[in-house]
Amino acid sequence: MNVRIAGVLNVTPDSFSDGGRDASAAAAISRGLTLWAEGAAWVDVGGESTRPGAAPVEESEELRRVLPVIEGLVAAGAPVSIDTQKPHVARAALAAGARLVNDVGGLRAPGMAEAAAEFGAGVVVMHMRGEPQTMQRHTRYDDVVGEVRAGLERGLRRATDLGITEIWLDPGLGFGKDTQGNLTLLRRLPELLDLGFPLYVGASRKSFIGELTGRDAPLERGYGSVGAALAAVVGGASALRVHDVAATRDALAVFLAARPAVVGAA
Repeated sequence: MNVRIAGVLNVTPDSFSDGGRDASAAAAISRGLTLWAEGAAWVDVGGESTRPGAAPVEESEELRRVLPVIEGLVAAGAPVSIDTQKPHVARAALAAGARLVNDVGGLRAPGMAEAAAEFGAGVVVMHMRGEPQTMQRHTRYDDVVGEVRAGLERGLRRATDLGITEIWLDPGLGFGKDTQGNLTLLRRLPELLDLGFPLYVGASRKSFIGELTGRDAPLERGYGSVGAALAAVVGGASALRVHDVAATRDALAVFLAARPAVVGAA
């Protein structure tokens, strides 16, 4: 089983886990190259925080943050994805050399799917109920897996209708879900596999890991994040979006080497 790792690179002053650390272009490029060297299949560059309650960023500011970083990483040979909800930002990032659009909005914004299709790029279609500013006010579901599935199907249609072939489906852990909802999705990931596209899971450092481990500070949630990553792989995830690339890579190497023997013994 080949599991890919996307390394998180936040070029923002207000991200929930590492806001401001890589806010300058030079620091962000250096950090991105480190993530790549540690084993990231691509570096996921974002210039707008999507933490719960985060305020939106003007398009011009988001472009100012991400474009020099993408250009620097691409010049060094690193594969890059752009984490954005704005079609114009996606288009500019793709023109600068990004290969994949990671859209927490599930391609809802007019023109987003078209931007990816125009550049022959892949997309990550994520489920999010509402918007980052309000999403954690509405975390109750009658059937969280069914609603997530329906949302992913809508985004999937937007992509396939335009001929996009590289599509990753992200159930959106932490985006309008409480701890129980996140755990339910992790346990029932296999139910999303018959949509026919690989699953992409981002659990790294999220608040539900803090609730489960008692770690209030996001930077202290590394071990729990690795545990969530392995749980996602058990459920069939083919890509993991993580902050701690080296730790996740090493855990995956051991887990994937040992897991066939464990399964065979079951």
